[in-house]
Amino acid sequence: MRAPPPSQVLGGGAPAAHVRARARVTGHRAGGPRRYTAALVMPKMKSHSGAKKRFKVTGTGKVQARHSFSSHILEKKSPKRKRHMHLDINLVKGDARRATTLLNGQGR
Repeated sequence: MRAPPPSQVLGGGAPAAHVRARARVTGHRAGGPRRYTAALVMPKMKSHSGAKKRFKVTGTGKVQARHSFSSHILEKKSPKRKRHMHLDINLVKGDARRATTLLNGQGR
């Protein structure tokens, strides 16, 4: 005659210890899906998408942007003023530092 299973010997309908441990480790419950847990990885540093559209960095490291006041109410502005608005401007040091931080992916 065979020996009774360990769950009956320990007294009751509780499953054996090795079965309980397996269910806890895999996250598998009676008929439920097995869940895969990936390794913990740091999230990617992403550059600010709005800054990418508004600023560009030159080869020498200067940050350039579009002129302000150049998109509407142009009738009262002189042709020379409007013509110069087509050119990009170099940002001042404080604004350039902020734009560079956003472009390097450290602003958020």
